[in-house]
Parts: sequence; structure tokens; C-alpha cells
Amino acid sequence: MAHIVSNRDKIIKRLRRIKGQVEGVERLIEGEQDCFKVLQSLAACRGALNGLFAELTQEHLMNHVVSNSVKPTKQDKAALELAEIIKTYWK
Repeated sequence: MAHIVSNRDKIIKRLRRIKGQVEGVERLIEGEQDCFKVLQSLAACRGALNGLFAELTQEHLMNHVVSNSVKPTKQDKAALELAEIIKTYWK
């Protein structure tokens, strides 16, 4: 998990922003706010988590699946394609 350690501060900052978003949803519900505002905020939270998931998944593939050889293998190409599909799906 060296790739996570090297990006630790960035990941923690991102998680703290997500935590703030979730706390914002909690405040909206406690304040009996409009359903639209609550749902919109929940969608933003989901988007932030999905983005982080996609980024970490892509880093995992690049660091643990794709080889570091000069000439990419079939498996490398497939892993890169999968990373792009995941990135697109989780947006």
C-alpha cells in the first residue's frame, strides 16, 4: 500500500471534506430542511466518495497489476482499460 502512504495527506484531506459534507447532511436533516436540499447534498457526498474510490482503485491497478516494463503486455492494456471503465462508471 505504498501508493496510499505516499498520498496519505491528500487522501486524509479529501476524507475530511467528505466528512464535512456528511455532517452538513446531518445538519440539514436536524434542521428539517427541504428534501431537495438533503437529497442534493447526499448526491454530492456520494459523488465525492465515488471519486475517491475510483482514484484509489486506479492507483491500485497501476501499482499492483500493471507491470513496469517498457513494452505493455496484454494484461497491462486490459488493466488500463479496466481503470478507465471504473473511473467513468464511478463518476
